[in-house]
Amino acid sequence: MGATKLKRLLARGLQFGWQNGDQLANWTGLFNVTDDPAVQSDSDSSSRYFEFYEGPLEYNSTRCLELRHEILEVKVLSMVKQSELFDRWRSLQMCKWAMNISEANQFKSTLSRCCNAPSFLFTTQKNTPLGTKLKYEVDTSGIYHINQEIFRMFPKDMPYYRSQFKKCAVVGNGGILKNSRCGREINSADFVFRCNLPPISEKYTMDVGVKTDVVTVNPSIITERFHKLEKWRRPFYRVLQVYENASVLLPAFYNTRNTDVSIRVKYVLDDFQSPQAVYYFHPQYLVNVSRYWLSLGVRAKRISTGLILVTAALELCEEVHLFGFWAFPMNPSGLYITHHYYDNVKPRPGFHAMPSEIFNFLHLHSRGILRVHTGTCSCC
Repeated sequence: MGATKLKRLLARGLQFGWQNGDQLANWTGLFNVTDDPAVQSDSDSSSRYFEFYEGPLEYNSTRCLELRHEILEVKVLSMVKQSELFDRWRSLQMCKWAMNISEANQFKSTLSRCCNAPSFLFTTQKNTPLGTKLKYEVDTSGIYHINQEIFRMFPKDMPYYRSQFKKCAVVGNGGILKNSRCGREINSADFVFRCNLPPISEKYTMDVGVKTDVVTVNPSIITERFHKLEKWRRPFYRVLQVYENASVLLPAFYNTRNTDVSIRVKYVLDDFQSPQAVYYFHPQYLVNVSRYWLSLGVRAKRISTGLILVTAALELCEEVHLFGFWAFPMNPSGLYITHHYYDNVKPRPGFHAMPSEIFNFLHLHSRGILRVHTGTCSCC
């Protein structure tokens, strides 16, 4: 093969995949093979790590420490071009991920002080006694009086405790999951969180799995797709059955509009004698989580459900893995992807700050606090 042809092939990018026990890393990198000195100079920072090697590299190897530093030195998202961030993230995929126990424990200790999911993630009879005047999360002037009927709907105490689960998967709905073949790895987790009634039918299971322990429901879904449960309720019940015995989690006390429709979910499941538990986010927990991430630069009208679940998982689980979390129209290799793995419907602009959330996740991954999966997983 001639040198010119070889350069053309390399310039298109070479893909490497490897598997080492449970660790699977996927990396696609563009090699700098141009003869133009000016172009070489501009490309040095993003291409200096792309070379042939026997991978993946050990977490604490000199190269991997340097690669993680490349991510962590970007303090705010606006410091670098999106393509440069992608290059740095893609380079890091040549490294095995490992939990940094001291970093993780320190971060979880901070979450315990600010938010305390094991005590306040849900409204319970313990943290919200009968007669409580519960303040809404955003309608702060609004008060909900906890009467006997609502009080009986609450669990006596939180059903989960600190670090109860060894390995958790928090599954977002991003298009990055499409063709990922991550279903088996997601199903292997001890506990799986999912957001907003995502489809997990056979069409998607290879990529997203089926195991579900907690699934959130945005009340707007109930309003738009199920007529606030004021008419036919069986279609909604059938949708929930897809998740088998998963607990259903709703923001009933986010604002006054959410309360009635969220409470109806409990009535529907009781009417159909479903064993599925229904829980409600504690509004003060949501306020505290929002304040915490605001302090880390996530400025949005509302943080995403995914970020809330990741925050809770970090307290309830020893090890947290994220799937389907990516807030950009292209994947790390620069290929365009759909917004969700099941459709390309864009969210309302300006409501969430998804790029900022993902940026924080990349930092947490680089610090060994959680693992973000953006490549393909082992084949099913």
